[in-house]
Amino acid sequence: MRKPPDSGLVARIGEDPEAFEAFYREHVQAVLRYATRRTRDPHAAADLVTEVFLAAISAAGGYRPQLGTPIAWLHGIARNVAASQERRAARIWAAEGRIAGHRLLDGDDIARLEERIDAERASRQLLERIALLPRGLREVLELVAVDGLSVSEAAKALGTSTVAARVRLHRARKALQQPGANPDSSPSPSSLVEA
Repeated sequence: MRKPPDSGLVARIGEDPEAFEAFYREHVQAVLRYATRRTRDPHAAADLVTEVFLAAISAAGGYRPQLGTPIAWLHGIARNVAASQERRAARIWAAEGRIAGHRLLDGDDIARLEERIDAERASRQLLERIALLPRGLREVLELVAVDGLSVSEAAKALGTSTVAARVRLHRARKALQQPGANPDSSPSPSSLVEA
């Protein structure tokens, strides 16, 4: 069972280093899971985690507990940061033909991120199957089944109603249970998406 969120902690992370450290320690693993499922590159995963927490510091003053829990708020930020990174990468790719340059990581950082990326391999395989779903269905399924948010937290992160999120989640689960999915290529979707 998840402990009750400390909404006051979120409001202080932009000004109080100790509050930020406590918030970071509480949520870094969730953000790291999110990042390592979305990339095979340790540098990109580290960059995404860093940018999510920098964005959270900047947005902390605007956090409203009535709109969702801190983890739902942070997943919303992560989603926006990841989308922004994808748009930026596409622009760079089109302009330069390839993405160049990475932040420097030492060997231990790279080894830890490579281990984490390997550990998330099954999740990435399932995400590849989920990628075939329409965007709205895919997003709510990821937030609920993969990131562990409640349906109402996912709805808040996506900016939609809880009813709409429930309908999308039902449709996503139903679509993954349709024939044609190859159960041998990755974990069983029904075992991973059951609520």
